Amino acid sequence: MTPQPTAGPDGAVETVFRMEFPRVVAAVARIVRDVGIAEELAQDALVAALEQWPRDGVPDNPGAWLTATARHRAVDLVRRRETYARKLAEIGRDADLVTAPPEPPADPDDIDDDLLRLVFTACHPALSAEARTALTLRLLGGLTTAEIARAFLVPEATVAQRIVRAKRTLARKNVAFEVPYGPDREARLGSVLDVIYLIFNEGYAATAGDDWLRPALCEDALRLARVLSGLMPKEPEVHGLTALLEFQASRTAARTGPDGEPVLLADQNRARWNRMLIARGVAALARADAVASGPTGPYVLQAAIAACHAHAYRYEETDWHRIAALYALLAARTPSPVVELNRAVAVSMAEGPEAALPLVEALTEVPALRDYHLLPSVRGDLLSRLGRAAEARQEFTRAAELAGNAREREMLRRRAEGMGG
Repeated sequence: MTPQPTAGPDGAVETVFRMEFPRVVAAVARIVRDVGIAEELAQDALVAALEQWPRDGVPDNPGAWLTATARHRAVDLVRRRETYARKLAEIGRDADLVTAPPEPPADPDDIDDDLLRLVFTACHPALSAEARTALTLRLLGGLTTAEIARAFLVPEATVAQRIVRAKRTLARKNVAFEVPYGPDREARLGSVLDVIYLIFNEGYAATAGDDWLRPALCEDALRLARVLSGLMPKEPEVHGLTALLEFQASRTAARTGPDGEPVLLADQNRARWNRMLIARGVAALARADAVASGPTGPYVLQAAIAACHAHAYRYEETDWHRIAALYALLAARTPSPVVELNRAVAVSMAEGPEAALPLVEALTEVPALRDYHLLPSVRGDLLSRLGRAAEARQEFTRAAELAGNAREREMLRRRAEGMGG
């Protein structure tokens, strides 16, 4: 079984491993050309840290220590492979089986970014969409199989099988660890955008654990989106995703209170929103509009929704009618029960809770949302606004029971208690 991070001195091992895991895997994958082996070597570095840090103390740069340790083991592994290959050649075996894959040719569109290489590798078309997402969240998000299962409302065993099969498929097909060129790059783009978005979301509102935010994941996802915008400047959805993440990241400082508790959008101090990031989001959204030639894509639509929030200096100034209309377009482009739930929230703000409650009630019959904590949370909010406190309390209580994140669970419990009775 893959070892999980555990607490070392002052919790440093667990904290550093969660933050640095994607970079360690990406750096090692560039050497061994196998994401499964790269993950194992990263885990080996973790074991070494668990053994050495309590005895020798935490290094000044623990992330660099983990990367260097994993890289050394990767180099040793490659050397052993090369020695084995030479021995096979000496006795007349087919050495082609162990020849390292050739380096990709120099290309003006190439980019030297190991994390982006890892994203494109994990999003290879040989994998199913579900496998791509699970593998990328594991490798780049550093999420456990349990966390990924909670995020997608599927059994943990299903996620584990997807990840194992995905690694085996990439190894069997000898998939190159690279940012591909031309049509192959374009073919993988949709999946790449999806997983960058999912990584950001996990940092923005963690599905599990004690912390509501995981800023390092947000920073990595935003940086990758920016790099991709420079790499593919004629793709409106790339700019749309970048704009969306800029807008979302602008709120980070206002999303938690002094003790790390979540602060809802309506209660956030908008003076703490980062206006520089908002300006970057506006510029990215303008670039998306400038290069668009067909129907508006889902990330551009979501960025337009985020822009509505960003332009409102007070919560009361939010253009909820426009947001509801944009969610209706988004639901038509990419039908999803989660999008419908968000649309219901916008409708409740634009037209009142009476108009939105039937939309939410219809979603209670959707199997995928049966254990989704935000469904009873939204329903509880609507019932509260309608003066149905006892029912609202039940919904908030159920939402708290379903929530995987400790901070969010506590917030929902407080909302339930606030309903009295």
